[in-house]
Amino acid sequence: MIRLLLVDDQALFREGLRTLLSLHEDLQVVGEAGNGLEALAAADALRPDVVLMDLRMPVLDGVAATRRLLAAHPASRVIVVTTFDDDELVFDGLRAGAVGYLLKDVSSDKLVEAIRAAARGESFLQPSIAAKVLAEFNRLERSAAPPPPLAEPLSERELEILRLLAAGDSNKEIAAALFIAEGTVKNHVTNILGKLDARDRTQAALRARELGLI
Repeated sequence: MIRLLLVDDQALFREGLRTLLSLHEDLQVVGEAGNGLEALAAADALRPDVVLMDLRMPVLDGVAATRRLLAAHPASRVIVVTTFDDDELVFDGLRAGAVGYLLKDVSSDKLVEAIRAAARGESFLQPSIAAKVLAEFNRLERSAAPPPPLAEPLSERELEILRLLAAGDSNKEIAAALFIAEGTVKNHVTNILGKLDARDRTQAALRARELGLI
């Protein structure tokens, strides 16, 4: 069972999320908060596995709340769920430690997929957000020194999966695109992360871009 904390200053949105997520037997909403300070108190009391965090809230915003929450509870995973996709907020949210960044127009299937991925320790970015991250990295890398080569090169199949991963595709979507089992994709992703010395999918995409692999 994945224990969830919903953090958003709009009660109606929280109510809708709770109703939606209650349809899934492996998800349990254990608490709600209307601002960042309430979120910190709720996290202390409830120890959620995954927190769905809005960014623009009164009292304490989502970026500061994410940073403080993860400092106190590093085992929790935060997914930003917001209406804002401007670059500054995206990068602030990810720098604060969020493992996912979704817009509120995301489909229910993608939201549930992101929650399950976060609970497994994976990151999840919508394709539009992944593109922003890669574009920013591309801008920054122009003045950086060339990175050292990989100790072990990626196979052709791993490169195929890496390109789809960097585009924001889930394991399920990658499996369908390449006509292979989802478990096989998961094993390849684990190998890719190891070879790229990356802690999650987002870092893997950035490292791959740095190395000119995608």
